[in-house]
Amino acid sequence: MAASLNKVGVVGLGTMGAGIAEVLARSGLAVVGVEVGDEALQRGRGHLERSTGRAVKRGRLSAEEQQAILDRIELSTSFGALGDCDLVIEAVPERLGLKRRVFEQLDEVCRADAVLATNTSSLSVTEIAVSTSRPEQVVGVHFFNPAPVMRLVEIIHTVLTRPEALAVVQGLVERLGKVGVTVGDRAGFIANRLLFGYLNQAAAMYDSGHASREDIDAAMKATGLPMGPLTLMDLIGLDVSLEVCEAIYRETRDRRHAPAPILRQMVTAGLLGRKTGRGFYSYDAPAAAAEAAVASEAARNAGAPLRVGVVGSGPLAVALIGGCLRAGADVRFVAGDAEKADAVRTALEQPVEGGTELALLADCDLIIEAVAEDTSVKRSLFAAVDDVAKPGAVLATTTTTAPVIEVAAATDRPQDVIGLHLPDPAGELAEIAATVVTAPEVARRAAEYLTALGRRPVRCRDRAGYIVDALRVPYLNDAVRMLEAGYADADSIDAAMRYGCGYPIGPIADLDRLGLGHAVEALRALYTESREPAYAPAPLLEELFTAGRTFR
Repeated sequence: MAASLNKVGVVGLGTMGAGIAEVLARSGLAVVGVEVGDEALQRGRGHLERSTGRAVKRGRLSAEEQQAILDRIELSTSFGALGDCDLVIEAVPERLGLKRRVFEQLDEVCRADAVLATNTSSLSVTEIAVSTSRPEQVVGVHFFNPAPVMRLVEIIHTVLTRPEALAVVQGLVERLGKVGVTVGDRAGFIANRLLFGYLNQAAAMYDSGHASREDIDAAMKATGLPMGPLTLMDLIGLDVSLEVCEAIYRETRDRRHAPAPILRQMVTAGLLGRKTGRGFYSYDAPAAAAEAAVASEAARNAGAPLRVGVVGSGPLAVALIGGCLRAGADVRFVAGDAEKADAVRTALEQPVEGGTELALLADCDLIIEAVAEDTSVKRSLFAAVDDVAKPGAVLATTTTTAPVIEVAAATDRPQDVIGLHLPDPAGELAEIAATVVTAPEVARRAAEYLTALGRRPVRCRDRAGYIVDALRVPYLNDAVRMLEAGYADADSIDAAMRYGCGYPIGPIADLDRLGLGHAVEALRALYTESREPAYAPAPLLEELFTAGRTFR
Protein backbone atom coordinates (compact mmCIF):
# COMPACT_ATOMS: atom_id res chain seq x y z
CA MET A 1 0.00 0.00 0.00
CA ALA A 2 1.34 3.45 -0.95
CA ALA A 3 2.78 5.23 2.08
CA SER A 4 1.59 8.63 0.84
CA LEU A 5 -0.45 10.07 -1.99
CA ASN A 6 1.40 12.06 -4.61
CA LYS A 7 -0.45 11.27 -7.82
CA VAL A 8 -4.13 10.37 -8.23
CA GLY A 9 -5.88 9.20 -11.36
CA VAL A 10 -9.45 9.91 -12.40
CA VAL A 11 -11.18 7.80 -15.05
CA GLY A 12 -14.09 9.62 -16.65
CA LEU A 13 -14.15 13.40 -17.03
CA GLY A 14 -17.84 14.13 -17.20
CA THR A 15 -19.27 16.74 -14.85
CA MET A 16 -18.57 14.59 -11.79
CA GLY A 17 -15.17 13.24 -12.82
CA ALA A 18 -13.90 16.66 -13.89
CA GLY A 19 -15.13 18.07 -10.57
CA ILE A 20 -13.22 15.40 -8.64
CA ALA A 21 -10.08 16.07 -10.69
CA GLU A 22 -10.40 19.79 -9.95
CA VAL A 23 -10.78 19.17 -6.20
CA LEU A 24 -7.70 16.92 -6.19
CA ALA A 25 -5.61 19.44 -8.12
CA ARG A 26 -6.75 22.29 -5.86
CA SER A 27 -5.27 20.38 -2.90
CA GLY A 28 -1.87 20.30 -4.63
CA LEU A 29 -1.97 16.72 -5.91
CA ALA A 30 -0.76 15.72 -9.35
CA VAL A 31 -3.74 14.33 -11.27
CA VAL A 32 -4.06 12.12 -14.34
CA GLY A 33 -7.44 12.39 -16.06
CA VAL A 34 -8.36 9.64 -18.54
CA GLU A 35 -11.22 9.58 -21.03
CA VAL A 36 -12.34 7.10 -23.67
CA GLY A 37 -11.45 9.25 -26.70
CA ASP A 38 -10.27 12.65 -27.91
CA GLU A 39 -13.77 14.15 -28.15
CA ALA A 40 -14.66 13.12 -24.60
CA LEU A 41 -11.26 14.34 -23.42
CA GLN A 42 -11.90 17.78 -24.91
CA ARG A 43 -15.29 17.92 -23.20
CA GLY A 44 -13.57 17.07 -19.93
CA ARG A 45 -11.02 19.84 -20.50
CA GLY A 46 -13.93 22.21 -21.13
CA HIS A 47 -15.58 21.21 -17.84
CA LEU A 48 -12.35 21.95 -15.97
CA GLU A 49 -11.75 25.30 -17.67
CA ARG A 50 -15.33 26.49 -17.20
CA SER A 51 -15.52 25.46 -13.55
CA THR A 52 -12.24 27.08 -12.56
CA GLY A 53 -13.06 30.05 -14.79
CA ARG A 54 -16.27 30.67 -12.84
CA ALA A 55 -14.24 30.62 -9.64
CA VAL A 56 -11.95 33.30 -11.10
CA LYS A 57 -14.93 35.50 -12.08
CA ARG A 58 -16.33 35.20 -8.57
CA GLY A 59 -13.02 36.16 -7.02
CA ARG A 60 -12.43 32.76 -5.42
CA LEU A 61 -9.34 32.05 -7.52
CA SER A 62 -6.77 34.26 -9.20
CA ALA A 63 -5.92 33.64 -12.85
CA GLU A 64 -2.51 32.34 -11.71
CA GLU A 65 -4.12 29.89 -9.27
CA GLN A 66 -6.47 28.67 -11.99
CA GLN A 67 -3.55 27.99 -14.32
CA ALA A 68 -1.64 26.20 -11.56
CA ILE A 69 -4.63 23.90 -10.98
CA LEU A 70 -4.99 23.12 -14.67
CA ASP A 71 -1.23 22.52 -14.99
CA ARG A 72 -1.44 19.81 -12.30
CA ILE A 73 -3.92 17.81 -14.38
CA GLU A 74 -2.45 15.61 -17.09
CA LEU A 75 -5.07 14.50 -19.64
CA SER A 76 -4.86 11.27 -21.62
CA THR A 77 -6.90 8.72 -23.56
CA SER A 78 -4.62 5.88 -22.44
CA PHE A 79 -5.13 3.80 -19.31
CA GLY A 80 -1.36 3.33 -19.33
CA ALA A 81 -1.00 6.91 -18.08
CA LEU A 82 -2.35 5.69 -14.73
CA GLY A 83 0.52 3.27 -14.20
CA ASP A 84 2.34 5.24 -11.52
CA CYS A 85 -0.69 6.60 -9.63
CA ASP A 86 -1.01 5.86 -5.92
CA LEU A 87 -4.81 5.95 -6.11
CA VAL A 88 -7.22 5.85 -9.05
CA ILE A 89 -10.84 7.01 -8.81
CA GLU A 90 -13.29 5.70 -11.40
CA ALA A 91 -16.09 8.19 -12.25
CA VAL A 92 -17.77 6.72 -15.34
CA PRO A 93 -21.57 6.52 -15.81
CA GLU A 94 -23.56 4.51 -13.25
CA ARG A 95 -23.68 1.18 -15.11
CA LEU A 96 -22.34 -1.90 -13.37
CA GLY A 97 -21.04 -3.61 -16.53
CA LEU A 98 -19.14 -0.50 -17.60
CA LYS A 99 -17.59 0.01 -14.17
CA ARG A 100 -16.50 -3.63 -13.97
CA ARG A 101 -14.78 -3.36 -17.37
CA VAL A 102 -12.96 -0.22 -16.22
CA PHE A 103 -11.74 -1.99 -13.08
CA GLU A 104 -10.52 -4.98 -15.09
CA GLN A 105 -8.36 -2.58 -17.10
CA LEU A 106 -7.18 -0.73 -14.00
CA ASP A 107 -6.18 -4.03 -12.46
CA GLU A 108 -3.87 -4.64 -15.41
CA VAL A 109 -2.16 -1.23 -15.62
CA CYS A 110 -2.01 0.06 -12.04
CA ARG A 111 0.78 -0.65 -9.56
CA ALA A 112 0.27 -3.62 -7.28
CA ASP A 113 0.12 -1.36 -4.23
CA ALA A 114 -2.28 1.19 -5.77
CA VAL A 115 -5.72 1.67 -4.21
CA LEU A 116 -8.66 1.61 -6.61
CA ALA A 117 -11.82 3.57 -5.81
CA THR A 118 -15.24 3.73 -7.44
CA ASN A 119 -17.34 6.87 -7.31
CA THR A 120 -20.62 4.99 -7.38
CA SER A 121 -23.75 6.50 -5.90
CA SER A 122 -25.80 3.32 -5.57
CA LEU A 123 -24.12 0.26 -7.08
CA SER A 124 -22.52 -2.56 -5.09
CA VAL A 125 -18.86 -1.77 -4.42
CA THR A 126 -18.35 -5.48 -3.74
CA GLU A 127 -19.57 -6.45 -7.22
CA ILE A 128 -17.18 -3.94 -8.74
CA ALA A 129 -14.26 -5.01 -6.53
CA VAL A 130 -14.46 -8.71 -7.41
CA SER A 131 -13.82 -7.91 -11.06
CA THR A 132 -10.18 -7.30 -10.02
CA SER A 133 -7.48 -9.55 -8.58
CA ARG A 134 -7.17 -7.14 -5.63
CA PRO A 135 -10.68 -6.68 -4.19
CA GLU A 136 -9.14 -5.97 -0.79
CA GLN A 137 -7.73 -2.72 -2.25
CA VAL A 138 -11.02 -1.44 -3.67
CA VAL A 139 -12.96 1.27 -1.83
CA GLY A 140 -16.11 3.23 -2.63
CA VAL A 141 -15.77 7.01 -2.58
CA HIS A 142 -19.02 8.85 -3.30
CA PHE A 143 -18.53 12.55 -4.08
CA PHE A 144 -21.59 14.77 -4.47
CA ASN A 145 -22.27 17.05 -7.41
CA PRO A 146 -20.79 19.63 -7.86
CA ALA A 147 -17.70 18.09 -6.29
CA PRO A 148 -15.80 21.39 -5.81
CA VAL A 149 -18.73 22.77 -3.78
CA MET A 150 -20.40 19.88 -1.94
CA ARG A 151 -18.63 19.00 1.29
CA LEU A 152 -19.78 15.42 1.85
CA VAL A 153 -17.90 12.32 0.70
CA GLU A 154 -19.26 8.89 1.58
CA ILE A 155 -16.46 6.33 1.99
CA ILE A 156 -17.60 2.73 1.50
CA HIS A 157 -15.80 -0.41 2.61
CA THR A 158 -16.75 -3.94 1.62
CA VAL A 159 -16.31 -7.15 3.62
CA LEU A 160 -13.01 -7.58 1.76
CA THR A 161 -11.53 -4.07 2.05
CA ARG A 162 -8.26 -3.92 3.98
CA PRO A 163 -8.08 -1.26 6.72
CA GLU A 164 -4.94 0.17 5.07
CA ALA A 165 -6.80 0.82 1.80
CA LEU A 166 -9.68 2.41 3.64
CA ALA A 167 -7.26 4.61 5.56
CA VAL A 168 -5.73 5.89 2.29
CA VAL A 169 -9.12 7.14 1.10
CA GLN A 170 -10.07 8.52 4.51
CA GLY A 171 -6.80 10.44 4.61
CA LEU A 172 -7.41 11.84 1.12
CA VAL A 173 -10.91 13.04 2.02
CA GLU A 174 -9.52 14.77 5.10
CA ARG A 175 -6.76 16.38 3.02
CA LEU A 176 -9.40 17.72 0.61
CA GLY A 177 -11.20 19.44 3.48
CA LYS A 178 -14.35 17.39 2.94
CA VAL A 179 -16.68 15.86 5.53
CA GLY A 180 -16.20 12.10 5.26
CA VAL A 181 -18.58 9.46 6.59
CA THR A 182 -17.52 5.80 6.43
CA VAL A 183 -20.17 3.12 5.95
CA GLY A 184 -20.61 -0.44 4.71
CA ASP A 185 -21.60 -1.54 1.23
CA ARG A 186 -25.38 -1.13 1.01
CA ALA A 187 -27.28 0.23 -1.99
CA GLY A 188 -27.64 4.00 -1.78
CA PHE A 189 -25.32 4.23 1.26
CA ILE A 190 -26.69 6.92 3.62
CA ALA A 191 -27.66 9.97 1.58
CA ASN A 192 -29.21 8.33 -1.48
CA ARG A 193 -30.86 5.58 0.56
CA LEU A 194 -32.73 8.27 2.51
CA LEU A 195 -33.11 10.84 -0.28
CA PHE A 196 -34.51 8.65 -3.03
CA GLY A 197 -37.18 7.00 -0.91
CA TYR A 198 -38.49 10.54 -0.35
CA LEU A 199 -38.06 11.63 -3.99
CA ASN A 200 -39.71 8.52 -5.40
CA GLN A 201 -42.60 8.90 -2.99
CA ALA A 202 -43.07 12.51 -4.16
CA ALA A 203 -43.17 11.31 -7.78
CA ALA A 204 -45.77 8.69 -6.85
CA MET A 205 -47.78 11.33 -4.98
CA TYR A 206 -47.89 13.51 -8.10
CA ASP A 207 -48.63 10.49 -10.31
CA SER A 208 -51.64 9.55 -8.18
CA GLY A 209 -53.13 13.05 -8.41
CA HIS A 210 -52.80 13.64 -4.67
CA ALA A 211 -51.43 17.13 -5.28
CA SER A 212 -50.03 19.25 -8.09
CA ARG A 213 -46.30 19.32 -8.80
CA GLU A 214 -46.17 22.98 -7.78
CA ASP A 215 -47.92 22.36 -4.48
CA ILE A 216 -45.73 19.35 -3.65
CA ASP A 217 -42.58 21.37 -4.29
CA ALA A 218 -43.86 24.48 -2.52
CA ALA A 219 -44.90 22.47 0.54
CA MET A 220 -41.51 20.81 0.98
CA LYS A 221 -39.55 23.95 0.20
CA ALA A 222 -41.53 25.74 2.91
CA THR A 223 -40.11 23.27 5.45
CA GLY A 224 -36.64 24.70 4.81
CA LEU A 225 -35.38 22.37 2.07
CA PRO A 226 -33.30 24.02 -0.67
CA MET A 227 -35.76 22.92 -3.37
CA GLY A 228 -38.85 20.80 -3.87
CA PRO A 229 -38.51 17.06 -4.62
CA LEU A 230 -39.74 17.18 -8.23
CA THR A 231 -37.50 20.13 -9.05
CA LEU A 232 -34.61 18.23 -7.48
CA MET A 233 -35.30 15.11 -9.55
CA ASP A 234 -35.27 17.24 -12.69
CA LEU A 235 -31.90 18.65 -11.62
CA ILE A 236 -30.43 15.22 -10.80
CA GLY A 237 -31.83 13.72 -14.00
CA LEU A 238 -34.82 11.39 -14.11
CA ASP A 239 -32.68 8.68 -15.71
CA VAL A 240 -30.23 8.85 -12.80
CA SER A 241 -33.13 8.88 -10.34
CA LEU A 242 -34.59 5.78 -11.99
CA GLU A 243 -31.24 3.95 -11.84
CA VAL A 244 -30.75 4.74 -8.15
CA CYS A 245 -34.29 3.69 -7.21
CA GLU A 246 -33.91 0.43 -9.12
CA ALA A 247 -30.57 -0.34 -7.48
CA ILE A 248 -31.96 0.22 -3.98
CA TYR A 249 -35.15 -1.73 -4.76
CA ARG A 250 -33.15 -4.69 -6.10
CA GLU A 251 -31.38 -4.98 -2.76
CA THR A 252 -34.16 -4.06 -0.33
CA ARG A 253 -37.45 -4.96 -2.07
CA ASP A 254 -38.81 -1.92 -0.23
CA ARG A 255 -41.87 -0.94 -2.30
CA ARG A 256 -41.24 2.75 -1.68
CA HIS A 257 -38.08 2.44 -3.78
CA ALA A 258 -39.87 0.61 -6.61
CA PRO A 259 -39.74 3.38 -9.23
CA ALA A 260 -42.99 5.32 -9.57
CA PRO A 261 -44.63 4.42 -12.91
CA ILE A 262 -44.46 8.04 -14.09
CA LEU A 263 -40.69 8.05 -13.54
CA ARG A 264 -40.14 5.07 -15.82
CA GLN A 265 -42.55 6.46 -18.42
CA MET A 266 -40.82 9.85 -18.54
CA VAL A 267 -37.39 8.26 -18.92
CA THR A 268 -38.71 6.06 -21.74
CA ALA A 269 -40.09 9.18 -23.42
CA GLY A 270 -36.72 10.95 -23.12
CA LEU A 271 -38.00 13.52 -20.62
CA LEU A 272 -34.97 13.48 -18.33
CA GLY A 273 -35.22 16.85 -16.62
CA ARG A 274 -33.12 19.97 -17.04
CA LYS A 275 -30.56 18.32 -19.32
CA THR A 276 -33.24 17.62 -21.98
CA GLY A 277 -35.27 20.77 -21.32
CA ARG A 278 -38.26 18.92 -19.92
CA GLY A 279 -39.02 16.63 -17.00
CA PHE A 280 -41.64 17.25 -14.34
CA TYR A 281 -41.34 20.86 -15.48
CA SER A 282 -40.56 22.46 -18.83
CA TYR A 283 -37.39 24.56 -18.94
CA ASP A 284 -37.90 26.32 -22.26
CA ALA A 285 -39.88 29.17 -20.66
CA PRO A 286 -39.91 30.86 -17.25
CA ALA A 287 -42.32 29.07 -14.96
CA ALA A 288 -43.38 30.71 -11.67
CA ALA A 289 -46.95 29.70 -12.54
CA ALA A 290 -47.69 28.72 -8.96
CA GLU A 291 -46.43 32.05 -7.62
CA ALA A 292 -48.53 33.89 -10.21
CA ALA A 293 -51.61 31.94 -9.14
CA VAL A 294 -51.02 32.80 -5.48
CA ALA A 295 -50.49 36.46 -6.37
CA SER A 296 -53.73 36.38 -8.38
CA GLU A 297 -55.64 34.94 -5.42
CA ALA A 298 -54.18 37.61 -3.14
CA ALA A 299 -55.17 40.35 -5.62
CA ARG A 300 -58.77 39.12 -5.72
CA ASN A 301 -58.88 39.37 -1.93
CA ALA A 302 -57.27 42.78 -1.62
CA GLY A 303 -59.40 44.89 0.67
CA ALA A 304 -62.02 42.17 1.20
CA PRO A 305 -63.22 41.92 4.81
CA LEU A 306 -62.57 38.51 6.34
CA ARG A 307 -64.08 37.28 9.56
CA VAL A 308 -62.37 34.27 11.13
CA GLY A 309 -63.49 32.12 14.02
CA VAL A 310 -61.14 29.81 15.92
CA VAL A 311 -62.30 27.09 18.30
CA GLY A 312 -59.69 26.04 20.84
CA SER A 313 -57.34 27.42 23.46
CA GLY A 314 -54.09 25.47 23.06
CA PRO A 315 -50.83 26.58 21.37
CA LEU A 316 -52.17 25.90 17.85
CA ALA A 317 -55.30 27.95 18.49
CA VAL A 318 -53.26 30.81 19.95
CA ALA A 319 -50.89 30.74 16.95
CA LEU A 320 -53.85 30.81 14.54
CA ILE A 321 -55.58 33.66 16.34
CA GLY A 322 -52.37 35.69 16.52
CA GLY A 323 -51.60 35.13 12.85
CA CYS A 324 -55.11 36.15 11.77
CA LEU A 325 -54.96 39.30 13.90
CA ARG A 326 -51.60 40.28 12.40
CA ALA A 327 -53.11 39.82 8.93
CA GLY A 328 -55.84 42.32 9.79
CA ALA A 329 -58.72 39.86 10.01
CA ASP A 330 -61.73 40.30 12.28
CA VAL A 331 -61.17 37.41 14.69
CA ARG A 332 -63.27 35.79 17.38
CA PHE A 333 -62.50 32.66 19.32
CA VAL A 334 -64.33 30.10 21.43
CA ALA A 335 -62.67 28.32 24.36
CA GLY A 336 -63.90 25.48 26.54
CA ASP A 337 -64.39 27.62 29.64
CA ALA A 338 -63.83 31.15 30.97
CA GLU A 339 -60.45 30.29 32.48
CA LYS A 340 -59.17 29.01 29.14
CA ALA A 341 -60.56 32.07 27.36
CA ASP A 342 -58.64 34.33 29.76
CA ALA A 343 -55.48 32.29 29.16
CA VAL A 344 -55.83 32.88 25.39
CA ARG A 345 -56.16 36.64 25.90
CA THR A 346 -53.14 36.64 28.20
CA ALA A 347 -51.05 34.68 25.68
CA LEU A 348 -52.01 37.05 22.83
CA GLU A 349 -51.36 40.26 24.78
CA GLN A 350 -53.83 42.15 22.58
CA PRO A 351 -57.60 42.69 22.50
CA VAL A 352 -59.61 39.96 20.79
CA GLU A 353 -63.29 39.07 20.93
CA GLY A 354 -63.87 35.67 22.47
CA GLY A 355 -65.75 33.59 24.96
CA THR A 356 -67.28 30.17 25.54
CA GLU A 357 -70.35 30.28 23.28
CA LEU A 358 -70.29 28.94 19.71
CA ALA A 359 -72.84 31.63 18.79
CA LEU A 360 -69.84 33.99 18.52
CA LEU A 361 -69.01 32.25 15.22
CA ALA A 362 -72.38 32.89 13.58
CA ASP A 363 -71.21 35.44 11.01
CA CYS A 364 -67.65 34.10 10.36
CA ASP A 365 -66.50 33.40 6.81
CA LEU A 366 -63.92 30.83 7.94
CA ILE A 367 -64.21 28.71 11.10
CA ILE A 368 -61.15 26.74 12.18
CA GLU A 369 -61.31 23.94 14.74
CA ALA A 370 -58.05 23.69 16.72
CA VAL A 371 -58.88 21.41 19.63
CA ALA A 372 -57.06 18.32 20.92
CA GLU A 373 -56.55 15.39 18.54
CA ASP A 374 -59.62 13.32 19.45
CA THR A 375 -61.88 12.37 16.54
CA SER A 376 -65.01 11.89 18.63
CA VAL A 377 -64.55 15.33 20.22
CA LYS A 378 -63.98 16.94 16.82
CA ARG A 379 -67.08 15.25 15.36
CA SER A 380 -69.25 16.49 18.26
CA LEU A 381 -67.82 19.98 17.89
CA PHE A 382 -68.46 20.11 14.14
CA ALA A 383 -72.04 18.94 14.63
CA ALA A 384 -72.51 21.86 17.02
CA VAL A 385 -70.72 24.37 14.76
CA ASP A 386 -72.98 23.23 11.91
CA ASP A 387 -75.96 24.59 13.88
CA VAL A 388 -74.56 28.12 14.27
CA ALA A 389 -72.36 28.76 11.19
CA LYS A 390 -73.89 30.85 8.42
CA PRO A 391 -74.58 29.28 5.00
CA GLY A 392 -71.46 29.28 2.84
CA ALA A 393 -68.97 29.47 5.71
CA VAL A 394 -65.85 27.39 5.20
CA LEU A 395 -65.36 24.90 8.04
CA ALA A 396 -61.79 23.70 8.64
CA THR A 397 -60.63 20.87 10.87
CA THR A 398 -57.02 20.47 11.96
CA THR A 399 -57.33 16.70 12.38
CA THR A 400 -54.19 14.78 11.43
CA THR A 401 -54.85 11.29 12.81
CA ALA A 402 -58.20 10.60 11.13
CA PRO A 403 -59.53 11.26 7.62
CA VAL A 404 -61.11 14.69 7.25
CA ILE A 405 -64.24 13.04 5.85
CA GLU A 406 -64.90 11.43 9.25
CA VAL A 407 -65.24 14.88 10.80
CA ALA A 408 -67.11 16.33 7.80
CA ALA A 409 -69.69 13.54 7.96
CA ALA A 410 -70.81 14.80 11.39
CA THR A 411 -72.29 17.88 9.70
CA ASP A 412 -75.19 18.43 7.31
CA ARG A 413 -72.83 20.33 5.00
CA PRO A 414 -69.79 18.08 4.38
CA GLN A 415 -69.26 19.90 1.09
CA ASP A 416 -68.17 22.96 3.12
CA VAL A 417 -65.54 21.12 5.19
CA ILE A 418 -61.79 21.04 4.48
CA GLY A 419 -58.75 19.78 6.36
CA LEU A 420 -56.20 22.38 7.42
CA HIS A 421 -52.67 21.52 8.49
CA LEU A 422 -50.00 24.01 9.52
CA PRO A 423 -46.67 22.10 9.60
CA ASP A 424 -45.21 25.12 11.38
CA PRO A 425 -47.93 27.23 13.04
CA ALA A 426 -45.58 30.23 13.01
CA GLY A 427 -44.64 29.71 9.35
CA GLU A 428 -46.42 30.61 6.12
CA LEU A 429 -47.36 27.19 4.79
CA ALA A 430 -50.98 26.01 5.05
CA GLU A 431 -52.00 22.62 3.67
CA ILE A 432 -55.62 22.28 2.55
CA ALA A 433 -57.10 18.80 2.17
CA ALA A 434 -60.30 18.36 0.15
CA THR A 435 -62.46 15.29 0.76
CA VAL A 436 -64.39 13.37 -1.88
CA VAL A 437 -67.39 15.64 -1.22
CA THR A 438 -65.69 19.01 -0.66
CA ALA A 439 -67.07 21.45 -3.20
CA PRO A 440 -64.33 22.75 -5.56
CA GLU A 441 -65.55 26.29 -4.91
CA VAL A 442 -65.08 25.78 -1.16
CA ALA A 443 -61.50 24.52 -1.57
CA ARG A 444 -60.75 27.48 -3.85
CA ARG A 445 -62.28 29.94 -1.39
CA ALA A 446 -60.34 28.38 1.49
CA ALA A 447 -57.10 28.95 -0.46
CA GLU A 448 -58.08 32.58 -1.07
CA TYR A 449 -58.90 33.13 2.59
CA LEU A 450 -55.59 31.68 3.71
CA THR A 451 -53.73 33.78 1.17
CA ALA A 452 -55.44 36.87 2.56
CA LEU A 453 -54.28 35.74 6.01
CA GLY A 454 -50.66 35.78 4.87
CA ARG A 455 -50.36 32.03 4.37
CA ARG A 456 -49.01 30.11 1.38
CA PRO A 457 -51.77 27.57 0.66
CA VAL A 458 -51.10 24.22 -0.99
CA ARG A 459 -53.88 21.80 -1.84
CA CYS A 460 -54.11 18.02 -1.71
CA ARG A 461 -56.58 15.21 -1.29
CA ASP A 462 -57.81 13.89 2.05
CA ARG A 463 -54.99 11.50 2.85
CA ALA A 464 -52.97 10.85 6.00
CA GLY A 465 -50.05 13.24 6.35
CA TYR A 466 -51.36 15.72 3.76
CA ILE A 467 -48.19 16.52 1.73
CA VAL A 468 -45.49 17.47 4.22
CA ASP A 469 -45.86 14.73 6.81
CA ALA A 470 -46.60 12.08 4.17
CA LEU A 471 -43.18 12.81 2.64
CA ARG A 472 -41.13 14.01 5.61
CA VAL A 473 -42.03 11.59 8.39
CA PRO A 474 -41.33 8.31 6.50
CA TYR A 475 -37.91 9.75 5.57
CA LEU A 476 -37.24 10.44 9.25
CA ASN A 477 -38.42 6.92 10.11
CA ASP A 478 -36.00 5.50 7.51
CA ALA A 479 -33.16 7.34 9.23
CA VAL A 480 -34.12 5.79 12.58
CA ARG A 481 -34.17 2.31 11.03
CA MET A 482 -30.70 2.97 9.63
CA LEU A 483 -29.53 4.03 13.09
CA GLU A 484 -31.04 1.07 14.94
CA ALA A 485 -29.57 -1.34 12.37
CA GLY A 486 -26.12 -0.07 13.30
CA TYR A 487 -25.34 0.97 9.73
CA ALA A 488 -24.34 4.51 10.75
CA ASP A 489 -24.41 6.62 13.89
CA ALA A 490 -26.63 9.67 14.38
CA ASP A 491 -23.85 12.17 13.62
CA SER A 492 -22.97 10.44 10.32
CA ILE A 493 -26.60 10.24 9.23
CA ASP A 494 -27.19 13.91 10.00
CA ALA A 495 -23.91 14.95 8.34
CA ALA A 496 -24.78 12.98 5.19
CA MET A 497 -28.07 14.81 4.69
CA ARG A 498 -26.74 18.22 5.67
CA TYR A 499 -23.54 18.21 3.64
CA GLY A 500 -24.57 15.84 0.84
CA CYS A 501 -28.11 17.08 0.19
CA GLY A 502 -28.02 20.62 1.54
CA TYR A 503 -30.66 19.97 4.20
CA PRO A 504 -30.71 22.63 6.94
CA ILE A 505 -30.90 19.94 9.62
CA GLY A 506 -30.21 16.19 9.69
CA PRO A 507 -33.08 13.71 10.18
CA ILE A 508 -32.16 12.59 13.70
CA ALA A 509 -31.82 16.18 14.91
CA ASP A 510 -35.04 17.03 13.04
CA LEU A 511 -36.93 14.33 14.93
CA ASP A 512 -35.86 15.83 18.24
CA ARG A 513 -36.93 19.27 16.98
CA LEU A 514 -40.35 18.16 15.70
CA GLY A 515 -41.06 15.89 18.63
CA LEU A 516 -41.03 12.10 18.61
CA GLY A 517 -44.72 12.04 19.50
CA HIS A 518 -45.61 13.95 16.33
CA ALA A 519 -43.61 11.50 14.22
CA VAL A 520 -45.14 8.41 15.85
CA GLU A 521 -48.66 9.84 15.52
CA ALA A 522 -48.17 10.66 11.82
CA LEU A 523 -46.62 7.26 11.06
CA ARG A 524 -49.46 5.42 12.78
CA ALA A 525 -51.97 7.36 10.67
CA LEU A 526 -50.03 6.59 7.47
CA TYR A 527 -49.75 2.91 8.39
CA THR A 528 -53.45 2.64 9.30
CA GLU A 529 -54.39 4.10 5.93
CA SER A 530 -51.94 2.18 3.71
CA ARG A 531 -50.80 -0.90 5.69
CA GLU A 532 -47.39 -0.27 4.17
CA PRO A 533 -44.83 -1.94 6.51
CA ALA A 534 -42.28 0.84 5.98
CA TYR A 535 -44.73 3.29 7.58
CA ALA A 536 -44.87 1.43 10.87
CA PRO A 537 -42.85 3.45 13.41
CA ALA A 538 -39.34 2.06 13.85
CA PRO A 539 -39.08 0.14 17.17
CA LEU A 540 -36.36 2.50 18.42
CA LEU A 541 -38.58 5.50 17.71
CA GLU A 542 -41.50 3.89 19.57
CA GLU A 543 -39.26 2.99 22.52
CA LEU A 544 -37.81 6.47 22.93
CA PHE A 545 -41.24 8.08 22.60
CA THR A 546 -42.72 5.73 25.21
CA ALA A 547 -39.82 6.46 27.56
CA GLY A 548 -40.19 10.21 27.08
CA ARG A 549 -36.65 10.42 25.69
CA THR A 550 -35.07 12.04 22.63
CA PHE A 551 -32.21 10.86 20.43
CA ARG A 552 -29.76 13.33 21.92
